[in-house]
Amino acid sequence: MNALRNDAPARTRMLEHYGQVRAATLHRASPLSEEDQAVQSMPEASPTKWHLGHTTWFAEKFVLQPFAAAYRAVDRRYDAIFNSYYDALGARVARADRGLLSRPSLAEVLDYRRIVDEAVLALLDEVSDARWPALERALILALNHEEQHQELMLTDILHAFSRHPQLPAYGPAPRPYLAEEAAPMRWIGHAGGLATIGRRASGTSFAFDNESPPHKVYLQPFAVAHRLVTCGEFADFVADGGYEEPRHWLADGWRVVQSEGWKHPLYWIPRDDPRIEPAGHDWHVFGWSGAQPMQPSAPVTNVSFYEADAYARWRGSRLPTEFEWEAASSLRGMQQLIGYAWQWTRSSYDPYPGFRPWSGLAAEYNGKFMSGQMVLRGSSAATPLGHARPSYRNYFPPAARWQFAGIRLARVA
Repeated sequence: MNALRNDAPARTRMLEHYGQVRAATLHRASPLSEEDQAVQSMPEASPTKWHLGHTTWFAEKFVLQPFAAAYRAVDRRYDAIFNSYYDALGARVARADRGLLSRPSLAEVLDYRRIVDEAVLALLDEVSDARWPALERALILALNHEEQHQELMLTDILHAFSRHPQLPAYGPAPRPYLAEEAAPMRWIGHAGGLATIGRRASGTSFAFDNESPPHKVYLQPFAVAHRLVTCGEFADFVADGGYEEPRHWLADGWRVVQSEGWKHPLYWIPRDDPRIEPAGHDWHVFGWSGAQPMQPSAPVTNVSFYEADAYARWRGSRLPTEFEWEAASSLRGMQQLIGYAWQWTRSSYDPYPGFRPWSGLAAEYNGKFMSGQMVLRGSSAATPLGHARPSYRNYFPPAARWQFAGIRLARVA
């Protein structure tokens, strides 16, 4: 590294951060066999091998090719294989067919990662001072994008393992997860009024395009639960016939319950399932460590928006809007905001007033999905440390259940 450059400390920090994020991705894949990494259990999920290749392709397309004049793509065929949804970059393999991509091999994908990493590290040392700020922004986007896929790697492989008759364990959770004894639910009031919602990226302080621009929202007085709904509390809903009573459900949700035969959250296993030893437990929950007895005080996860909304109705409550959630996140006494479960809100995924997609290749990043989705706030135990923030807008279709999504209740103050 050229110590005479004014931005040398920033380059050194980026060098370290880049290495940490890329290594964390491989660490999450390390418990998996080559066969595990090729599995795709449903159209919405992707094989681990594909995630490894796609995040590398993203660095190649968004960092190396715009900034390293002498760089040549490792394999032009990878454009069709590892492109996710960037229509402007050409044709691609359909998402539902990613499990058919037996080639390139895992070894070839890992070699692809090595070559791209070496080129990125060389670029960090060689790029001119004038181009450094733009390169830094591209790298920050690429690393935040990779952290998103680190979470998807875990949600996707867990779904695949849940379909296996042996219910194999992935291994320990990516960080300690303690289901402490849940205190009685308390309501924390918010006076309402004007609240500033959203966040704008500035310097190395990153925000996705859909978090911007900051704007004012008027809130009526409301109250939110200080913690998430627990497995034990949701089990009461199940025992009370919650999945059998249409009055709790939105019409679309009730149709899904009927067509899919939902009777409980996605990874709950009843005691009569032959794959487990009940040992006196009514429910087991499948997770990273395999099928384990349900912890009643742990936050319920892997429920859809429809299930979250139905539970809230059953409790005589509702889900918070995303604006209420963000405003309440700073209130004293709020718990389990970050690192437990993504939290469904009652807000559809719409653009903020004045929203503009990023320019260039990143124009398709978030804005094109602002239809038919619901917003989640917070983060889960699978979210990389440091990736979450109160303004973060996650989003999924209302029937999605394979994500680590849970429930926080709200009501009129």
